[in-house]
Amino acid sequence: MQNPAGRFVLVISLALLVQSCAGPRAVTGLASPVQISNEMSAIPFLVATTRTRFPTTEPPYSRDRSPTLSFSQLTVVVPATHRPGVVETSSTSPDPKRHFSARDLVRFENRASFAGRLNGMLAKRPPSEREVFIFVHGYNNNFAEGLFRNAQVVHDYHISSVPVHFSWASAGSIGGYLFDRDSALQARDGLAETIEIAARSNATGVFIVGHSMGAYVVMEALRTLALQGKAEVTSRIRGVLLAAPDIDPDVFSSQVRDIPQLPHPFTIVVSRRDRALSVSRRIAGGRPRVGSGFEIPLLQKKNIQVIDISGVDGGGHSGFATSETLMKLLGSGHLLRRLIVNEDMPVEDKAEEARQIIFNNAFLVLHLPLTILKRSASQQSVSRQPAPEIGAM
Repeated sequence: MQNPAGRFVLVISLALLVQSCAGPRAVTGLASPVQISNEMSAIPFLVATTRTRFPTTEPPYSRDRSPTLSFSQLTVVVPATHRPGVVETSSTSPDPKRHFSARDLVRFENRASFAGRLNGMLAKRPPSEREVFIFVHGYNNNFAEGLFRNAQVVHDYHISSVPVHFSWASAGSIGGYLFDRDSALQARDGLAETIEIAARSNATGVFIVGHSMGAYVVMEALRTLALQGKAEVTSRIRGVLLAAPDIDPDVFSSQVRDIPQLPHPFTIVVSRRDRALSVSRRIAGGRPRVGSGFEIPLLQKKNIQVIDISGVDGGGHSGFATSETLMKLLGSGHLLRRLIVNEDMPVEDKAEEARQIIFNNAFLVLHLPLTILKRSASQQSVSRQPAPEIGAM
């Protein structure tokens, strides 16, 4: 039985872990739809979720787990006063001028209807924007909070792909860490199915982002697809980004071993100043987390590139979404964006651009995969050798 001091430490740790989500929880605003003005941004989202469907619209899905996926579509309205990196929410009735809100909920009865709507949305876009962007939220998020974080990322990073929100059954409560961990495992088949739907659509490719415990769901889903032998699905994934992954390094290594070939490019955002992952480490008995940034050589050996944001805008747990510095680098066509999403860039160019980014942005460190570094070093070594004389053997 845990002693009183231990229980006290655990409670304090959990409180620190969710301090950014303390207080009243966000609501979607679906119960009172808003009028959209020209100053607001309206983003249509497709939703796949392992949460239990509510008969009401507020909330549309509960914290309880469902054994089957539910599908829907809605529109997220971003307020005109939105500040980049911030998710402005309300716990009562959102004011569309000041808060994120949702409207136009449409529920799909089956997978075929969802897939049909996805293809319909893709068909309306120019060929260059027919990619699917799947976002998986982290620990302690209710449905509205995860959805609005996704919308904030799509809006602030100027993502032009069709956005799909995958919502797993997080309890959305301070004491729900272990419940959430189990929910993340339970959701892996649902995410695998969602990735498969996207991969078999008319999209040009699929890009996946998982935050915190959502990264755990992503890795388990990729492992599930690999064990099922669905290479035709995973080959359609054009990139994976795990932001502050709350995963034990040994667990991560075992997941990677079961995946014959990781999607490429594969990027992990880490920070040694991530307080939330420090608390998670204590809850996990002192085991480090992949997102804490202390296992970078291990990740490089697995052909993974790592972005260390320890020195970027505080290096917090949600820094990938809240940092204006990263938005300027990743969302505005900067070289770093090419490093993450351009798998066809020649290796020597990739290594050189990495050096330039590190040189020009001392607060940011980019660690390229070991395979790229070795190939680059080998090519540079060959280029330094004197040219052979004509006739030389």
